[in-house]
Amino acid sequence: MKFGTVIKSVAAAAMLAGSTFAAYADGHAMTIRATANSNENDEDYDGLVVFKNYVEQASNGAINVELFIGTQLCGNGAECLQGVGDGTIDVYVSTSGGVSGIFPFVQVLDLPYLMSDDRVAEAALANGSAFTTEMQKMVREASGDAIRLMTIGNTGGWRNFANTQRRVQAPADMEGLKIRTVVADLPQELVKALGAAPTPIPWPELFTSFQTGVVEGSKNGITDIMNMKFPDAGLKYVTLDGHAYMGALWFMNNERFAGLDDAMKQVIVDGFYQLQQATFASPKRKSIQAYQDFAAAGGDLYVPTPDEKAAFKEAAAPVYDWFKANVDGGEAAFDALTAAVATAEEDIAAARAADFN
Repeated sequence: MKFGTVIKSVAAAAMLAGSTFAAYADGHAMTIRATANSNENDEDYDGLVVFKNYVEQASNGAINVELFIGTQLCGNGAECLQGVGDGTIDVYVSTSGGVSGIFPFVQVLDLPYLMSDDRVAEAALANGSAFTTEMQKMVREASGDAIRLMTIGNTGGWRNFANTQRRVQAPADMEGLKIRTVVADLPQELVKALGAAPTPIPWPELFTSFQTGVVEGSKNGITDIMNMKFPDAGLKYVTLDGHAYMGALWFMNNERFAGLDDAMKQVIVDGFYQLQQATFASPKRKSIQAYQDFAAAGGDLYVPTPDEKAAFKEAAAPVYDWFKANVDGGEAAFDALTAAVATAEEDIAAARAADFN
């Protein structure tokens, strides 16, 4: 999709809509149409429920939020972002892979081993961090000011390597495994760097692909693994290397937001903060039962030692240079994320030291 068409659509919509963007000082009501291409078991849905509840209450009924879960409004990232750009959809959430064709730089979230744990990730992705601020600026520029990035949450915890064949303790154990990836360059480069064979497979086909041996592994969080019943298809081994935080990018139509008065802008911004916090928390709770169920079904969970994890990071390091050299906006995104992580680590270390006293 070319954003020239989006910009033209936005301009046309504005001409037709005229004064549809209310200031709300007169109590005028509006409806926000929000969609997630997932289901009601997903963290995205949890976030939207919190967002809807907060915004409707905090606006005293001036804003109504309608939720469309699944593919009711749009079927994929490009189609959904087109809807956000032309104003037929107000809010949309996607993984980085889902929108990488339009915003390639957001794939920085898929770079491995840059964030060590939840506390670091949540601080680095907080609104106002060097990273999120840079991403917001780059999204608006790349979309011709049609779309704004509101916040970055989580959708499924951490990506771990899982497979049907053997326990993976070192990069050498990945050799030759057919690992499912999305149709994007970065995850394929990562899988190749570790000696495995990247195999792009659509998500709905993954269960059958495990059964038939078309693929032997994947890069997923435990809640996705259990929600999709992948152990029934032969997935037996999970290595908890936590190579990537499963970021969820929440987009909103910029004209829709810009047309609000300041009081209602604050309601929306604070609503996205509430949403973000809900999606940070949801995978932590859901993963407890998911890990228990995986183990009870005979699954093998392996936690790499610090030395083993360092070996994985070293093997994957060439992907950083590839990303900066080959992805549009990659270097700026990489620099912003690593700077935000460094700040987060420093602040967290200071806070821990204070707690120790």
